[in-house]
Amino acid sequence: MDWQAAIIVGLGLPALATAVGLVWRARTGRVRSTTTARATTTDAATTRSASAAALGLDDADLGAAATLVQFSTEYCSRCPSTARQLTAVADGYEGVRHVEIDLTHRADLADRFHVRQTPTTLILRADGTTTARIGGVPRPEAVRTHLETITRSPHVAS
Repeated sequence: MDWQAAIIVGLGLPALATAVGLVWRARTGRVRSTTTARATTTDAATTRSASAAALGLDDADLGAAATLVQFSTEYCSRCPSTARQLTAVADGYEGVRHVEIDLTHRADLADRFHVRQTPTTLILRADGTTTARIGGVPRPEAVRTHLETITRSPHVAS
């Protein structure tokens, strides 16, 4: 290899790796709205039951206003702190619950919900429809903003 090609490769690869890392960092933890159709009032109970069944949850596990569903695994180093963070956020709102689902032995759920990294968080409306998805450790202010939008209630100071 001649010296010009070596310089191009030597400078190009770190620049490419830096660009990919910056894009990855910018996307991780952001709330991304999903495009699920909102259930009508007549089939809200059916939708809620179907969503709960798909997640392996009872209707009693879901919040009256919204639910934060966190997918984690046994070996995820960031999942325990994420669970504490999401529980604290959920406790600040009336009718919002945090549910953690361990995917270590549930590959079917990982495939069904297209989970490629843990933690991954879904934000569900009261009727069980998914309104947002967060890959990686969620940003608390973004979660609060989204919850205020779907629950139409402000954060309650503890």
